[in-house]
Amino acid sequence: MYEFDYLKVSSINEAVSKFKELDDPRYLAGGHTLLPTMKQRLASPSHLVDISNIPDIIGISTNNNEVSIGSATTHHAVATSETINNLIPALAALANEIGDPQVRIRGTIGGSLANNDPAADYPAAALALKATIVTSEREISCDDFFVDLFETALNEGELITSVKFTVPQKASYVKFPNPASRYAIVGVMYAEFEEGARIAVTGAAPCVFRAHEMEEALKRGEELPEIIAEGLNSDIHAGAEYRAHLVKVMTKRAIENAK
Repeated sequence: MYEFDYLKVSSINEAVSKFKELDDPRYLAGGHTLLPTMKQRLASPSHLVDISNIPDIIGISTNNNEVSIGSATTHHAVATSETINNLIPALAALANEIGDPQVRIRGTIGGSLANNDPAADYPAAALALKATIVTSEREISCDDFFVDLFETALNEGELITSVKFTVPQKASYVKFPNPASRYAIVGVMYAEFEEGARIAVTGAAPCVFRAHEMEEALKRGEELPEIIAEGLNSDIHAGAEYRAHLVKVMTKRAIENAK
């Protein structure tokens, strides 16, 4: 790990202001991706701006048909929240499947979304549950937020402050996990709304995506279509064709489990 300076901030404005002043800073919340990357010397920020204790970005609230989760809220807090378990139990179940207890105690929802790991769970939840990502600068629709492998619509220094999820009629998240990391080899979030279902897939491709053809098939009351393997991930854990098969299997299970 290279040398760096550590700064702890207590407000959103202070975090953004410090970030703009510094040479090559990074925001730090749970640190489950950033710190291992730094230990491998694949990242060498000049400063870490610790946002983990900013009160305004921690906690869970509701407003009409939305559940708002502060970006520094941990996976454990989401998994055990009475509010989320009552309104979007699939989201609580998803959070409870992330990593292990140590990861869930420290990892945060904002960090997961900002990192946009191709096998992370929260991006699928955000995309299926019509989430709005609220930042220090604006509000971004989930359909515009996820761009590519580890890439989002965030500008340099822009900080996620909260995520607003739309409460569905019913939903479910099903994943085929890597037995070691618990990351999704393929994960599917299914959410049903009055206007139709949304199906988001993680782990299968370089970036989370919506399975539009499956959504349209459900609207028409047809069988789910086969998934084309071209463009899907292929690695030591699973080939593209196997992932394509898993997408359909996991989607069927998610539909069956939705509540």
